[in-house]
Amino acid sequence: MLRFIVRRLLQLIPTLLGLSLLLFIWLHRLPGGPETALLGERATPETRAAVREAMGLDDPIFVQYGRFLKQLLTGDLGNSLSEKRPVIDLFLERFPGTIELTVVAMLFAIGLGIPLGYLAAKRRASWLDHMSVGGSLVAICIPIFFLGYLIKAVFAVKLGWFPTFGRQDTTIDATHITGFYVLDGIMTQEWDAALDALWHLVLPGLTLASIPLAIIVRITRASVLEVLNEDYVRTAQAKGLTERRIRGRHVLRNAMLPVVTVIGLLTGGLLSGAVLTETVFSFTGIGQFAAQSIDHRDYPVMMGFILIIAVVYVIVNLIVDISYTFIDPRVRVR
Repeated sequence: MLRFIVRRLLQLIPTLLGLSLLLFIWLHRLPGGPETALLGERATPETRAAVREAMGLDDPIFVQYGRFLKQLLTGDLGNSLSEKRPVIDLFLERFPGTIELTVVAMLFAIGLGIPLGYLAAKRRASWLDHMSVGGSLVAICIPIFFLGYLIKAVFAVKLGWFPTFGRQDTTIDATHITGFYVLDGIMTQEWDAALDALWHLVLPGLTLASIPLAIIVRITRASVLEVLNEDYVRTAQAKGLTERRIRGRHVLRNAMLPVVTVIGLLTGGLLSGAVLTETVFSFTGIGQFAAQSIDHRDYPVMMGFILIIAVVYVIVNLIVDISYTFIDPRVRVR
């Protein structure tokens, strides 16, 4: 197991090098440039040239990449052109919010998706099956931004049950230690702050969970249907085993491998792609920050964001691969 983990982590090095090279070339071929973001569209050619020279943007691209790679190897992702602060500090400030939002969204998606998928498979061709399949198709087709504004308009604006924006009420004097507002409230026993932070996560969490929920329902249904037709399930039924034991030891355990794989991919995707949800709910996270960096042509932020998300993807998929051995002992990692 340890050799497998070390080997997978070592594979991350050439992956990041190749990704950083492609990103570096791609970003430097985009129209405009950092000098446009810093000076504006009406800056004189002389001023632009001076800024480019000061930033080293006139050097050959392989020289610029070598300079960037040297910084990267020391853990330095550079400074944000718009914020004038280290990229890693800005990322660490916003990443806890996105993690909290992703955790809540996946709890909704997994907690509802697996039971619904299982029941739809067990009661195939019933009204529950038709509603689950039809509802999942609708959830996949509805754009995230439209669903977010709809949920916000109904439950936050009209009914007033939930807050409309942000991670926490600005009137609450909360102590922030880790950047995870719910966890901070629990650690400091500021229960009102923890509950308020959790309340702010409900609507964006439901919005972000819509597509993963639909996918998990469909994958679980298909996987359970396949397992239900296996000989060992019919043998267990013929032996007179209880429905609960058949469901737990024979059906769900064997059907979970593809579901867990999808959950891992969806989790990585949510961590990197919660841009629309965070924008709709004015939720301070890395998705919203990445969108702003694109508008400002903030190259260091974009590079750092994509590279860090690549690391997150590898780690999430490593956890998924390791979890296979616990779900199905027949699977061995090597």
